Order: sequence, then structure tokens, then C-alpha cells
Amino acid sequence: MFNQHKIYRVLQLITQLQNKPSKSVRFMANFLECTERTTYRYIDLLKQLGFEVQKDEHNKFFILSDKETDEHFTKEEAGYLIEMVKTAGRENKLQQAVLKKIYLKSEVSHQANSLFKAHLSKLVEKLNIGIANHKKVLLKHYHSVNSNKISDRLVEPFQFTENYNAICAFEIASKQNKYFNLERIIDVEVLEEPQENQEQHKVEKTDVFGFTERNGEKFEVELQLSLRAYILFKEANSSLEKYITKIENSDLYLLKVNVNNPKPIISLIRGFKDELEIKGSKAFLEYLKVEKSSKI
Repeated sequence: MFNQHKIYRVLQLITQLQNKPSKSVRFMANFLECTERTTYRYIDLLKQLGFEVQKDEHNKFFILSDKETDEHFTKEEAGYLIEMVKTAGRENKLQQAVLKKIYLKSEVSHQANSLFKAHLSKLVEKLNIGIANHKKVLLKHYHSVNSNKISDRLVEPFQFTENYNAICAFEIASKQNKYFNLERIIDVEVLEEPQENQEQHKVEKTDVFGFTERNGEKFEVELQLSLRAYILFKEANSSLEKYITKIENSDLYLLKVNVNNPKPIISLIRGFKDELEIKGSKAFLEYLKVEKSSKI
């Protein structure tokens, strides 16, 4: 049985595999924020559902799109997809038929993407209610990249980021102002409890990955990227583009950026360690050395 987060992961995986270039399992695992073993399970699921998942000469995966297919969603299937995403779904005969047809055509891809955006819009609506009425809210099943945990977060929301990618909120448990990425929230519940810490609500400047500065520590990152790494870095985080410049008289690109938390950029590096040259501050290189010895 699919729950909401698994459905979103399946949708994200299909999108990644249908967009060139092909993707490594490590890259997909980092993108989906799951283990490589779990990623292989999702790939097997797509194969069972009828998707043409193939490997290229570098053992990287892609979905072979059938441009001539004439399959379309029926009214019943489209209705079922909406219900499945909203309520975590129920196992019945329509389930596989719907998932098999998702993203087979560009217009279907657009519909599914719109559905995901509608979910985010609903979260924004609920958070706005919490802000306007000065109420505490519960962020349900929040997927944290920093702690690698899924948990409910009791917070006092007070401001969205400029692009509405995240909500700035005072977290009750840690007694800190934090940014929570909307795409990592499964649902929002507005509580009747009034906010009690408004004098501590403070918008803190974040890095390109949405992390605030802690203990005055910053990490200077400098990466020399191949064309392929440059493209996929932009796909993983479009905000990185303004920190990347083309190196003259070469096919290489230079990424120079300061981050408050090195974990997200290191996750990207893991998928391209043979296609980039790593430089940066002493603090960043030391952090990377520790990560390499245990994970890379």
C-alpha cells in the first residue's frame, strides 16, 4: 500500500528518469533522500508497473519513453489518482493502471506536477491561517535532511521565504527559529493553541540550501564541475546557478558558494566524485574528509 510520501517519491523518480541525462543510483538516492537499497526497490516497482527502465553504458538508469503511445487517463483513473494522493490511497485494480500511465506523455507529466503543486498550495493556505491567527501548527511527518529523521514538529509559523519554498517558524522543542522546506512536509494541522513566543520570532538569513548560520560557522565551497555535473547540480537545486560561472577556454564550470550546513552540498558531491575537483575552506575540506571516511 502506498502512503503519500512514497507516491511523491515515485513521481519524482519518474520525472528524473525521463529527463536526460541518465541518473546513477547514488544520485537518485540523494535526490529522494533515501538509501540506495530503497532506490533499487523503487526502480523494480517501476519495472513491475510496465515502465521501460533501462541502463546506459555507464550503468546509469533512464526511462525509455514511448512517444507513439496512445494511452491516456480515463476519467475514473484520473479521479482515483487525486484521491490516492490526498488520502494515501487504497489498493485496488485501478492503482497499477494509473501509476503505469503517469508521465508517459508530457501533458500527463504536467497534470501530475500540477497536482503536486496543489498539495503545496494547500500547505501554504493552512500555514497562512496559523500566521494570521497567531496559532501553533503541527508539521506532520517532516523529513529532515539534517537529522535524517521523519517526525512531527510543533511550531509557531510567522513568515514564508520570498519564493514560498519554506516556512520560517519557531520550533517549540528546540526553542529555535528554523526554516522548514514545504516539499518535506506531508501535512499541516492548525491547532487551537495560541502562539506564546512571538518576541523570539526572528527571520534569519539562510544559505542556498535553506539552512541558517549556527555558532557563526560558515563553509566556503569551491567546485570545478564537468558539463554534466553542472547540469545536474542545477536540476538538484536551481538556486545554485547564480553561484556558477563558465571557465574560459574550457568545458568546465566553477561553483563558489558559502554554506551554513555542508551536508546538502556533500550529498551532491557523492554522485559526481569523478566529475569534479573539490576545493574550499579548511573547515569544509576537514568536514568532507570525515564524511568520506564514513560514507563516500
